[in-house]
Amino acid sequence: MQGDLLAESVDAIVNAANGMLAHGGGVAGIIARAAGPALQAESDRIVRDHGPVETGSAAATGAGRLPFKAVIHAVGPRLGDGDEEAKLVRALLSSFRIADALACASLSFPAVSSGIFAVPVETCARAYLAAVRTWFERQPGSRLARIRLCMRDRPIIGAVLAEMGAGA
Repeated sequence: MQGDLLAESVDAIVNAANGMLAHGGGVAGIIARAAGPALQAESDRIVRDHGPVETGSAAATGAGRLPFKAVIHAVGPRLGDGDEEAKLVRALLSSFRIADALACASLSFPAVSSGIFAVPVETCARAYLAAVRTWFERQPGSRLARIRLCMRDRPIIGAVLAEMGAGA
């Protein structure tokens, strides 16, 4: 869907994060400013206690002032990392597992890796749909029953719609 991730009526949202969980720009900056300083403080503790979050994985924090159970920080790949599509699928599946473990029934995620990380929108679109399809195929009894892709930019929306048409 096209819209505002922060206005989603879901249990948790995914943040497009970097491994240091430094939420300065892009979607991460928007989420961090809306959540307030508690989100960044908790992110800093995670990195201090466990080290950077690896590309292809995720970590969760509270949502601060936001109306969600949690914010799940997916660390997608940057263009040039190699095997970007598979790493992006792993990051999203990691996010979905965390949401399920937190007893979330619904989750919304943004266009991870397609912005400042510059992974081509076609690669991202394939990864987004593959991750969601894989989740529902492998986890039919999961508490996480509704996953929404919330996008705001036309190029990624077009790529996702094209990929949906190709996969039909």
